[in-house]
Amino acid sequence: MVVDDSPFSMEVTIQALQGFGIRTHHAPRSTAQAMELLKFHSIDLLFIDCEMEGSDGHGLVRWLRRSGLEPNAFVPVIMTASHVRRSKVADVRDCGANFLVTKPFSPAVVLERIIWVARDNRPFLEAGDFSGPDRRFAPAAPRDEGERRADMIRLISHLADSAAAASAEALSS
Repeated sequence: MVVDDSPFSMEVTIQALQGFGIRTHHAPRSTAQAMELLKFHSIDLLFIDCEMEGSDGHGLVRWLRRSGLEPNAFVPVIMTASHVRRSKVADVRDCGANFLVTKPFSPAVVLERIIWVARDNRPFLEAGDFSGPDRRFAPAAPRDEGERRADMIRLISHLADSAAAASAEALSS
């Protein structure tokens, strides 16, 4: 699905996808139309412009992530924008999108991002008001002292148990 209120931008995106053999089945021009389609049709990938007039692309992604519409709620989302500032990147990340591509983009960049989101193995999180892929790109590591993150506490425990088991096995050999 490609969501864009600009006919030119939509056509450029659809043509780039077609060049890789990807068919666009749905091309709504507003977030309201996209929501209606997403309720009844499964999609594999969502491209959405985050600068549409009268529509909030970020709001569509937040709605989709919290909608409970499986499998659409977990679909990779690539947002596009013409004017990118650090705050826009943070907004895209925080709404639950997988990636932001700056316009104008080349077909090569589109393909790179599609491959990237297809290989992305970050866990999908629901924490507080956030729902989407883990915002951390680098693998997290436990801190030396005072670790409070539950996943890191489990990792520390698992590593300690593994080390103890390996030590016990070495002693019995």
